[in-house]
Amino acid sequence: MADPRIGMLVNTRKPGALAMARSLIEWGKASGVSFLFPPHEASVLGIQGVDDEEWRRAVSIAVVIGGDGTFLRAARYVLGASISLYGINLGHLGFLASGKAEEAEKDLEAILRGEYSLSSHRVLEGKIRRDGKNIHSLFALNDLVLAKGAMARVMHIEVSLGDKVLNTLPADGIIVSTPTGSTAYALSAGGPIVPPHIPCMIIVPICAHTLYTRPVLAGENDVITLTPKGNHRDLLLTQDGQLGYEILPGDSILISLNGEKAVSVITLPTRNYFDLLQEKLQWGRGIVTFEKE
Repeated sequence: MADPRIGMLVNTRKPGALAMARSLIEWGKASGVSFLFPPHEASVLGIQGVDDEEWRRAVSIAVVIGGDGTFLRAARYVLGASISLYGINLGHLGFLASGKAEEAEKDLEAILRGEYSLSSHRVLEGKIRRDGKNIHSLFALNDLVLAKGAMARVMHIEVSLGDKVLNTLPADGIIVSTPTGSTAYALSAGGPIVPPHIPCMIIVPICAHTLYTRPVLAGENDVITLTPKGNHRDLLLTQDGQLGYEILPGDSILISLNGEKAVSVITLPTRNYFDLLQEKLQWGRGIVTFEKE
């Protein structure tokens, strides 16, 4: 690849991520690879960057340095552009940012040789309806979560699939997750692990005040409607756990899998989804050992 240009997105609040970025810049100079930076990263690193629109037009592959939170922000930043993301994990679990810092240069060399595959991750589209009108639309790679604030009152949430009411839940909140987000908040709330290639949505109650509530899968063409009942005024809809929107009495949230937008994620042959599950969740380690007879 002649004079390849790769975009770079960095968690600028992490000294380790900035050090990794500077290290890759030096590696790129020696390897003939140019990294392109959007305004914020360029300013923090003290180098020349380009504006957001030019960055999105020029870049086809972007390296994301940080953790899964950084990857989620990067996914929203590139949504709608033809950009594939590769994450280098400097955070905790690293299901999205799956690359290892010590293997970054080797991984980039493999990517430049074309030795990778792409997986398409569907995103949720949420529409907040108020007084019969859509007042806001938002997209989430992991999940949309409707939850109460600091007060300990239980909320009641009517959950519908299409025009059919599924249940009215007394709970602390509810998670609607993509398969990508099934290993995030939904997992800690008791939801199933769903590989990202399975097209569905996952509905997971948070601390439901009933013994019979269980997670439910919805189809890729379903529309989930969440309607808080009563006059509870301390409600928040969060987008990938990073952005929040106030929900008022009488509002509804319509959630579906967007049919046009998706996040393209680079996967290396040596690090597939099921390898990550075994590594990150420690499956099969330290429980039972077998000796050959």
